[in-house]
Amino acid sequence: MNKIFFSFLILSFIFATSSEAQKYFTRDGNINFISDAVLEKIEAKNTNATSVLDAETGKLEFAVLVKAFQFEKALMQEHFNENYMESSKFPKAIFKGSIDNFEALDLSKSGTYEVTVVGKLSIHGETQPIKTKGSLKIDGENILASSVFSIQVEDYGIKIPSVVKDNVAKEVEIMVDLKYQPFKR
Repeated sequence: MNKIFFSFLILSFIFATSSEAQKYFTRDGNINFISDAVLEKIEAKNTNATSVLDAETGKLEFAVLVKAFQFEKALMQEHFNENYMESSKFPKAIFKGSIDNFEALDLSKSGTYEVTVVGKLSIHGETQPIKTKGSLKIDGENILASSVFSIQVEDYGIKIPSVVKDNVAKEVEIMVDLKYQPFKR
């Protein structure tokens, strides 16, 4: 049910923008994170990120269901969802932003372009500005997008109990890999 609603939300975004502009879309983007603390390294993967890129304006949006992150240990996943992210209360992480100087890119030519992405990231009911480097690789009619950046968990209202302060990092590294395909109506 959440996946249907989520897809509907993204499709609404696509149709709410100009019908003339080419859109690129993915429902199986990869968002991974690493919490590398003193006593423990925690990694999680989510292969269900949904994202839209407007090829005319460079605006992009992506969203992930928090419960879709997979961990090596089931107990880590349970603690992540219940104790830290409160995923029943805050089910999604959302980024809305754009690519700086997007008009300077030529998406009709194959190649790799270094880009800067700016926008707002909403996690755990808190929204913070994000500015990060990334790359776009034009591969035929597909666009491969990637970025690596870090966030401070306290900026998003995520509390780390003192009893596990050496197990959970205060800064988390996030890796984004998306394969956009042209959205066909």
